[in-house]
Amino acid sequence: MIQFNESTSPPFHHAIIPCSNVKMNKNPFERTRSLPGFPTQKALGSFGDANCMEQLLVHCANAIESNDSTLAQQILWVLNNIATPDGDSNQRLTCSFLRALIVRAAKTGSCKILTAMAQDSNLYLQTHKFSVVELASFVDLTPWHRFGFTAANAIISEAIEGFSVVHIVDLSSTHCMQIPTLIDLIANRPEGPPFIKLTVAGATADVPPILDLSYEELCSKLMKFARSRNVGLEFRVIPSSWCDGYASLIDQVQQLVGEGEALVVNCHMMLHFIPEETLRTLFLKAIRGLEPTIVVVVDEDADFTSNDLVCRLRSAFNYLWIPYDTVDTFLPQGSKQRQWYEGDIYWKIENVIAQEGLQRVERLEPKSRWVQRMRNAEFRGVTFSEEAVSEVKNMLDEHAAGWGLKKEEDDLVLTWKGHNVVFATAWVPA
Repeated sequence: MIQFNESTSPPFHHAIIPCSNVKMNKNPFERTRSLPGFPTQKALGSFGDANCMEQLLVHCANAIESNDSTLAQQILWVLNNIATPDGDSNQRLTCSFLRALIVRAAKTGSCKILTAMAQDSNLYLQTHKFSVVELASFVDLTPWHRFGFTAANAIISEAIEGFSVVHIVDLSSTHCMQIPTLIDLIANRPEGPPFIKLTVAGATADVPPILDLSYEELCSKLMKFARSRNVGLEFRVIPSSWCDGYASLIDQVQQLVGEGEALVVNCHMMLHFIPEETLRTLFLKAIRGLEPTIVVVVDEDADFTSNDLVCRLRSAFNYLWIPYDTVDTFLPQGSKQRQWYEGDIYWKIENVIAQEGLQRVERLEPKSRWVQRMRNAEFRGVTFSEEAVSEVKNMLDEHAAGWGLKKEEDDLVLTWKGHNVVFATAWVPA
């Protein structure tokens, strides 16, 4: 969740200005229609619609990558006039991609004119650090995370029935926000609650959302909550990084799992941070070697893995319209929570567009690819029970009508207006 520094005008909006010898026209296409290789307004359609904006962004990305400063500047001027940061969802989405392209030009040194523009513009980001209460409230705003929490908790509680000790390895982007809801779910089981050993991977980079709390303080709060539910809890943080496929975490967990314990590996929107295929495969094979009771993989259903900038841009544009579209249903324009929410989306966009190498951590993959990868690692899928499906549906009833749920073989998929958003899958050793 990123918040742009306050200023009298939106960050770098209107900073991209036409050359002094070119007259500003009411129709922003007047300045670009004569440029070689640039499509006409007729070819693009209505320049306020998402398809036109996507095509403009693609042409801009190609111009930046080919160091065509003239064409890039002309297209940016058009985008700057039709994609306002306080407009409709398509305009706000496009404005974020516009910002990200400028940041890329500045980082790569391509298009010297644009690099200078970026240096003169207000592109600095101020990271919001959440308190526990703020983050819990923020996560509850939409089903984006709650869907995974609800589906995972339901199937985990079924898998650990009869175990007196449960070891949970929690790889989550939300700083253990799922754990209190799981504790609540198992606190009143007939045979009494199990003792929970919770192991988390220590954060190695500032990826939103950022919690304004040390692990020691987080541990204290979780243990206090567990005691209030008469659940014993042991909390352990293991410094580990997705850059090496959480190798140190796996090594430590191998030594920590006790005989007769249920081992739960809960992966909530973090496995896609592992940077490349070999490491992802090694991680899953290492998890398989631990003989876990259950593994849950929840992630966003998109593909941001292409090495080609334009392919990534298209994929991100055709997925990240969803959070911009949903925010209009539950947060008023100008609210701080909306700034944090849209700042989180912008962070993703900038990471996908402007970053490369290990700095580009948003490497989402579609569900089909993760399913095949899990099967290759000798796991088999577990079907979510009707009770689990019912719990997810009840949760969705608390949110806007556009959210939906569908079952795909063993898996559950959260949808917005029929489009896949987040998937939840559960696995056991084959």
